[in-house]
Amino acid sequence: MILVVPVGGVDTGTVEAVSRFVDSYYSRLSLPVRVSDTIPAEWFSDAYNPSRDQFLGRVFLEALGEIRAKTGARAVLGITSLDLYEKGLNFIFGLAHPGMGAAVISTFRLRPEFYGERSNANLLVERAVKEAMHELGHVFGLGHCPNRLCVMHFSNSILDTDVKGPYYCTSCELKLKKNLGVIS
Repeated sequence: MILVVPVGGVDTGTVEAVSRFVDSYYSRLSLPVRVSDTIPAEWFSDAYNPSRDQFLGRVFLEALGEIRAKTGARAVLGITSLDLYEKGLNFIFGLAHPGMGAAVISTFRLRPEFYGERSNANLLVERAVKEAMHELGHVFGLGHCPNRLCVMHFSNSILDTDVKGPYYCTSCELKLKKNLGVIS
């Protein structure tokens, strides 16, 4: 099972749409998706950096990894609307740790409004789906892919996210299935 964990005041519709998409893909690989109750953003107050007005992503992974261990899930995906960063980076769309079986994505910079555009719920969901599939790919042992259309292609900007598709290329899907033990 993949457990999706909403964190803080993230939009319920986005969480549900991302969960449905991820389930439609991963349930074919015997990994159905379940959505947990929302956990409060206050759990991550120690991740907050007031000088940046952002949250350190790795702190989320630690908590999500603990949830994975307690629930027996194969992977846990946190979805938050908080702005995340990692040391040495201005921001991150998401982060994963295969050893913890945990990933987190942030919708903060996926929203069209962040770039001065009109609100667009469909575009937000499309971007969030791509980031969720990307980070889950990392959880299951995939690296970045040179194919610009593969969901495992690195997103250096929102433009990269918009160009790539929501699915793994043939090569990455084969690696994923091997890593999950679906094929030998």
